[in-house]
Amino acid sequence: MSAAKKGVPAKRRPATTRSKLSHVDAKGAATMVDVSAKSATARRAVAEGRIRMSEAAFRAVRANRVKKGDVLAVARLAGIQAAKRTAETIPLCHPLPLTDVQVALTLDAKLPGVRAEASVATVAPTGVEMEALVAVSVALLTVYDMAKALDKGMVISRVRLLEKTGGKSGTYRARRAR
Repeated sequence: MSAAKKGVPAKRRPATTRSKLSHVDAKGAATMVDVSAKSATARRAVAEGRIRMSEAAFRAVRANRVKKGDVLAVARLAGIQAAKRTAETIPLCHPLPLTDVQVALTLDAKLPGVRAEASVATVAPTGVEMEALVAVSVALLTVYDMAKALDKGMVISRVRLLEKTGGKSGTYRARRAR
C-alpha cells in the first residue's frame, strides 16, 4: 500500500517543477500571473449553462408572472454585470477592459428551464474565459433567486466554455454536449 493511501501526504514536487506552473511561484504559493510583457490582442470567449425547474416555475417564468419581476431581463443584466466584475470574485483573475458582453437567456420547454449563453470580448494581454463563465453562472443563479419561491429544487448544470479565440494558445472549441 502506498504512503498516500495510508493517509500520509505524498511528497511535494521539487520547487523547479512547481515554478513552471503559471499560477504557482517557486515556493508553491498561488500567485497572479504577470502579463505585463504580453501583447494586447483581440480575445473572445463563449460559455453556456442551463437551469432545470418544475413545470409550474417554467410556466410562470415564460408568462412573466414571477412576483420579483421579469426573470430573464434581470438575469441577463446580472450576467453582464458579473462579467465586468469577475476579477473581484475570482482571486487570480486580472481586471480586464471588456469591449463587449452579450448574455442570452432562452426558455427551453424540453428541460424545462432556461439556457444561458454569454459571449465576452476584450483587447488585452490575457483571455476572457472566466468572464464568460462567470456571466453564465451569475445569470443562472439570478434565475434561481428570482424563481426560488416557486421551486427550490432547481438545478444549475452544464456550465462550460464553448469557445475561446485569441492569445498564445489559439482557438478552442468544445465538443458537442451529449
